[in-house]
This record gives sequence, structure tokens and C-alpha cells, in this order.
Amino acid sequence: MTGQIRVHTENIFPIIKKFLYSDHEIFLRELISNAVDATQKLKTLSSAGEAKGELGELRIDVTLDTEKKTLTISDRGIGMTEEEMDKYLNQVAFSSAEEFLEKYKGQNEANIIGHFGLGFYSGFMVSSKVDVVSLSYKEGAKAAKWSCDGSPEYTIEEVDKR
Repeated sequence: MTGQIRVHTENIFPIIKKFLYSDHEIFLRELISNAVDATQKLKTLSSAGEAKGELGELRIDVTLDTEKKTLTISDRGIGMTEEEMDKYLNQVAFSSAEEFLEKYKGQNEANIIGHFGLGFYSGFMVSSKVDVVSLSYKEGAKAAKWSCDGSPEYTIEEVDKR
């Protein structure tokens, strides 16, 4: 007999929140690592001639708003389209890094950090809601917002981002 292992999605986030990492502070390192990856990917695409235009200052900002009780990690990296958000954020343990490294073998690959697709979910260890607002580097792309409250349900919507 052969079959497929079934995962009950409603049980995934409590496990991630409680057991994914032993130290809750790790979430910040993981999310900053994702921002570094996004920046390194853009640099790779630019050097391959696939990302057009001036890169500008490739920096990562961490902003704490104590009144709103939010922590924002911002980067000027590759960004994601709505379809890429659906593909990469909605599948636990599915990383865009592996796909990217395969396509751009030999170009800055040592600088791409994330491989397992779990680091992003560490944000749910410390928050009641995670929002990802992104604008892809691709010409004509529209900005999108992915939002999830830690349940298996999420929303993706087009937003305004400059």
C-alpha cells in the first residue's frame, strides 16, 4: 500500500508557534535573513541583466511602532507578485531559495540564506497577525498584501505601494 501523509492545517500554526524554535527572539533573525535573501536575489538578477533600472540603496530597515504594537522589516529586494506570494507563503516548508539557486547556479549563491521555507513562519511565534506587503521588481507588477492571523486562512489583495 502506498499513500500520502495528510497534514491537518489547523494544527500546523500552534506547532510552529510553540515548537519551531526554542528561542522566540530567533524570529527577528529569520525575517531579516529573508530580507537579505530578497536583496541578494535582486543583485543577482541585476548582474544577469534581468532586473532593469538603478538598484539604489539596498538596505534593510527594522522599525518598531510601540503605539501600534508593530514591528516592520523593510527591504528593497526582489519583491513578490500576488502569484508568488500564493506560491511561496502559502506552502509550509517550500522555499523560493532552492528554485532561485538552481536557476542562477554559480552567481552569488553563497549569499542566499534560506533553504527550508520555515523561517518566515517564525513571525507567528510572537504575533497575532503577519502582513507581507510586496512589489515585485518585474516591470508592470502591482503591489500585493498577504495577511494571516495564524489560522490556516489568509487573504491576498492588491494594494498601493511606492
